[in-house]
Amino acid sequence: MFKNVEEMVRYISDENIEQIDFKCTDMMGRWRHITLSARGINAKILTEGNGISLSPYPGYRQVHQGDMVARPDVTTAFLDPFTKHKTLSVICDFFYPNGKPYERNPRNIARHAEEQIKKAGIDGISMWLPEMEFYILDGARYGSTVNSAYYELFSETGSWNHGDPGYPSIRSRLPDAGQGQIDMPRDRHGDLRAEMVHRIEDAGYEVKYQHHELGGAGQCEIEPRFASLLKAADSVMVMKYMIANTAREQGMTATFMPKPMVGAPGNGMHFHQYLMKDGKSLFYSKDGYAHLNEMGHHYIGGLCRHTPALMGLGCASSNSYRRFGVGLAAPMNLFFSESNRSSAVRIPAYDESPEGERVEYRLPDATANPYLIIAAQLLAGLDGIKNKIHPTPEGFGPFDVNNYELSDEERGKIKSAPTSLEESLCALGDDREFLTDNDVFPNEVIDTWVNLKMQELDELDRHPHPYEFELYFDL
Repeated sequence: MFKNVEEMVRYISDENIEQIDFKCTDMMGRWRHITLSARGINAKILTEGNGISLSPYPGYRQVHQGDMVARPDVTTAFLDPFTKHKTLSVICDFFYPNGKPYERNPRNIARHAEEQIKKAGIDGISMWLPEMEFYILDGARYGSTVNSAYYELFSETGSWNHGDPGYPSIRSRLPDAGQGQIDMPRDRHGDLRAEMVHRIEDAGYEVKYQHHELGGAGQCEIEPRFASLLKAADSVMVMKYMIANTAREQGMTATFMPKPMVGAPGNGMHFHQYLMKDGKSLFYSKDGYAHLNEMGHHYIGGLCRHTPALMGLGCASSNSYRRFGVGLAAPMNLFFSESNRSSAVRIPAYDESPEGERVEYRLPDATANPYLIIAAQLLAGLDGIKNKIHPTPEGFGPFDVNNYELSDEERGKIKSAPTSLEESLCALGDDREFLTDNDVFPNEVIDTWVNLKMQELDELDRHPHPYEFELYFDL
């Protein structure tokens, strides 16, 4: 929103801003915040930052060493549409009290990843487009206690409401799947998505389009336009904030959970990506497969080879792996292909121009920290370029077939991605050199991430699952 601190100070005064909200990203990818009174804001605070305790943040500083500094990036400021008092929100970075950048700061890791492009001898930048998939629900109940574990989702368009006198509406109730891009009146969330888009764009992030996704119980997609690495990661945080709060404002709830309903499509966060110079894709070839040149093939080779480790960051929940399966809109097997949505890496056929040639990595979901997974994808691709990892000799395709229509024997010949978070975390622990090279990802960040996620799995293993009661209670 602002080019410098001076512009922000003038805006605060001219627009009678009452509060400045410092948005701080924790390692898990959630925003936390502290709110400063605008009456005490001056250029020094915006330049040097404000003291903050990181001890409540999982994976950051411990209680005995929690004092840090949150310094706002004024280019990310936006007028917050959800606060009663006029508030300017701004995304922050973390620093030690002596001014040294905090090595676990996800935005700092993302910056360092971008720097590796030039260190790899490539004259260009990376461009990113994250697809945001989510469900809008009328409500949700869930809990886990000593003697109970349950969840229940409410959606006026959900198939389970047929014949339910508690839902006497004449509005359409939809099948669980196959509802992509339906129109009104079956699509009841068009105006709500439009409001979400309006607020996302007001915050400084361009949107390409929005539509109803495949899931009948209110699944939606909002797709931004391409942006540079750090801005694309910031856009994920802003979009999640605007989507969740706009839904709440209307008495509904939004979830990015990868697989909230059995038998219904899951939510992914696919990443379109390419390297660019002077507005042209560095992946383009007039004559190559799907108009992809050697650099593009090597980039894909890096993504495919390092996918098990990438999934430790990009499919960051036990629920993530329920999204994958035969016949679902999420790939099981690890290969690349043109225009093939059963592939892990897709080359979109609708824009194979010198300006638009790119690849789409279809595995991640929104349980990922966007800064970490975008940085990791770039580093995997660059490793492929540096080491000339061509995907075809490695057995990653291209396979121009519908993976879901293959026999089990034929499908078994294609390499598979991990099928559990534990498997992915083990791969991340073992295959980390492409991340830690040049200290982009500190080893302690990877170790901390793996430990935190393994703790989640340990807690999950301790809890009986509701479906276990159906299977075993009366055995």
